[in-house]
Amino acid sequence: MTDAMDDLDKASQAGIAPWTDLVSELTDFHVAVFRDRYPVTRGHLLFVPRYRTQSTIQDCFDSAMRHGHLMVQRGECDGFNVGMNNGISAGQTVMYPHVHLIPRRVGDCDDPVGGIRAVVAGQANYKKETYREP
Repeated sequence: MTDAMDDLDKASQAGIAPWTDLVSELTDFHVAVFRDRYPVTRGHLLFVPRYRTQSTIQDCFDSAMRHGHLMVQRGECDGFNVGMNNGISAGQTVMYPHVHLIPRRVGDCDDPVGGIRAVVAGQANYKKETYREP
């Protein structure tokens, strides 16, 4: 028998994986795709492994990358970020693994330099005086 943290259906029933807005056309046997309840940008999606294994988590990253590239090709966005918060210190609030696909558009923030590095205040643009060597 699997633990609730190892299976998406059981994690959802236990309230550990609270996603409800399934994007069925992007969902497959290994990866369930949901619209983010609190999107950062229009089109923000979550790629969630149906089973918590390294290979299905990797499938989530692969699916998010493929879909991000497709969104750029279709002109739905100009670029994208793909990432995962792992652990409370990294900002994880839903304790079941999931990968974020955040579509980016020119002008959606004042200074996009550094992208994902912006998770630590002042550290994104390493060319500015706000950057500090850790």
